[in-house]
Amino acid sequence: MASVQEMQAFLAIGAAALTTYALRLGGLLLANCLPQHGRFRTFMDALPGTLLVSLVAPNILAAGSWGFLAAACTAALAAKTKNLFLAMLVGMTIVGLARHLFPG
Repeated sequence: MASVQEMQAFLAIGAAALTTYALRLGGLLLANCLPQHGRFRTFMDALPGTLLVSLVAPNILAAGSWGFLAAACTAALAAKTKNLFLAMLVGMTIVGLARHLFPG
């Protein structure tokens, strides 16, 4: 028999899963109601890139000069080859090697 704490954990996980799927479904249903043209559409198209920058920029700053070098190499390689996976792999390798060779 499951303890009260285990049941609470299962209920919390279930509630989180239901909330996640409800938000996803709500987004899909609301997407049809949003304007498909104009400034709002332009704003919505730019939003994923903006969110990506807001997640990546603090890590680049925290990594210091090696982070800037890795980000520049990643951006240049992505622009040149159009291979985002390879570009990210190169950027992570630069930061990883810098951390390994120059700890501290």
